[in-house]
Amino acid sequence: MKTVTLDVRTPADAMADFTQAWNTGKSEKSARISFASPELLWRVLTAKRWELLKVLCGAGPVSIREAARRAGRDVKAVHGDVTALLNAGILTRTDKGRIVFPYDAVKVEFLLHAA
Repeated sequence: MKTVTLDVRTPADAMADFTQAWNTGKSEKSARISFASPELLWRVLTAKRWELLKVLCGAGPVSIREAARRAGRDVKAVHGDVTALLNAGILTRTDKGRIVFPYDAVKVEFLLHAA
């Protein structure tokens, strides 16, 4: 199962992990997409986008129209959400212009610290 972890880390922490992987030649076992704050994570990963990821999870490459049909949503609205998820690096686009969420599972992790 190919899993992606969406997490909240400082850019310095994310860069330190990248540097370690570069220097050792060993990457993490699962993919990781990091956000600088919980607010940014939730701004990108809205409820509608989360629902879209659920229908795309493990589906392979699909058109935006097919993604909208599976989600039961308007094509124009899904197009906007797809654009945001592409910009965040969560979705990718194939050579034929289809969109793909190349993971079978999503793990979201962050800590809420006391003020």
